[in-house]
Amino acid sequence: MSLLDPRPDTSRAGRFQWHRTHPRAWDAAVAVAVLGCILFGAMAGPHGSHGQRFVRHELSATAVVLAALACAALVLRRRLPRTVLAATVLLTLAELLTRTGSPGAPVAAATVIALYGLASRTDRPTTWRVGALTVVVLTAAAMLYGPRPWYAQENIGIFAWTGMAAAAGDAVRSRRAFVDAIRERAERAERTRDEEARRRVAEERLRIARELHDVVAHHIALVNVQAGVASHVMDNRPDQAKEALAHVREASRSALEELRTTVGLLRQSDDPKAPTEPAPGLGVLDQLVDGFVRAGMPVDLEIPPLPRPLPASADLTAYRVVQEALTNVHKHAGEGARATVRIVHTDTALTVTVLDDGAGRAGVPRQKGGERPAVEPEEPGGGHGLIGMRERVFALRGTVVTGPRAAGGFQVRVTLPLQTVRTGETT
Repeated sequence: MSLLDPRPDTSRAGRFQWHRTHPRAWDAAVAVAVLGCILFGAMAGPHGSHGQRFVRHELSATAVVLAALACAALVLRRRLPRTVLAATVLLTLAELLTRTGSPGAPVAAATVIALYGLASRTDRPTTWRVGALTVVVLTAAAMLYGPRPWYAQENIGIFAWTGMAAAAGDAVRSRRAFVDAIRERAERAERTRDEEARRRVAEERLRIARELHDVVAHHIALVNVQAGVASHVMDNRPDQAKEALAHVREASRSALEELRTTVGLLRQSDDPKAPTEPAPGLGVLDQLVDGFVRAGMPVDLEIPPLPRPLPASADLTAYRVVQEALTNVHKHAGEGARATVRIVHTDTALTVTVLDDGAGRAGVPRQKGGERPAVEPEEPGGGHGLIGMRERVFALRGTVVTGPRAAGGFQVRVTLPLQTVRTGETT
């Protein structure tokens, strides 16, 4: 049965746990068994007239009553362990004091059981304090009022049995605590594993959603513009309309390929149809810029040769930032706007800057002074371009600065710390 399985255990091991499911009945059975052992020990002696054999002794009514009371107290040893131990010690002392010379009943056996129960349910310091006091009191009383001589085996036996009861109870308590700690650790590990799995699933969904948004928003924006151009010049300039439709076809084909690659990440690793091409990065940035140039938006690309390969996460994030920023320029800056993409690479950081000159003639609401709003207006249904960009950058502990420029236009500046990214990917 699993540690977290609430169903009852019907196996053979579960059937042997009757004493755990019926504690009161088990304690009563133990009390009866101890009483039987006490009476049997009181009525028999190990020494006979013809050598070592058991002979019958007379048993006083006082000894029987004291033994019965001590064993009856054992029924409450789980609920009141200290009280039961104190009662059995007092009854044992009373039995030792009321002996008339004949062997008495070993009521100390009930004290042994009570001391074991106390030790198995309390902490170690309490066990040793109470156990030492019980051993000293009962051993001293037995040596003073018990059989002669004072070092008789019955007196030494009380010392040994009470000491072993305290040690055995402490060992059982330690083992029980160890098992409970292992069970709690296993349950906590299972809960943590489930929470980690849910968190990873949510992160993967968010990552795929960002990828799909970037792919769809970029290519559909190009398709939309080129389709509008084709529709506008279809009658008067059919050659230009054919060129625009060719751009539409190329953009749609690129969108389908990137969608196939992104959705293909959901396939199993052993699926032969799973994509094997790498994720886009700054190495193919010129192809991205060329697509916007063919769509009629001039783009200046300033990217120096990279001294060494970038981490995969930073490379993909930088590419998606440029893609989203250029898509926003194309959608909102309007016809005639010119964009600039600037990449700065150092040993510790990668800075990506995308800005436009604000010279577009689109019908986008502008603030006083001719500047576009700091927050770009979203189309019906709401957009998540800048939100997804910030999520990508913040996941790599980078910074994002967006807003209007003083000279006109809009800017997006992203800084990615490369040392943090490399450390995260290595671990």
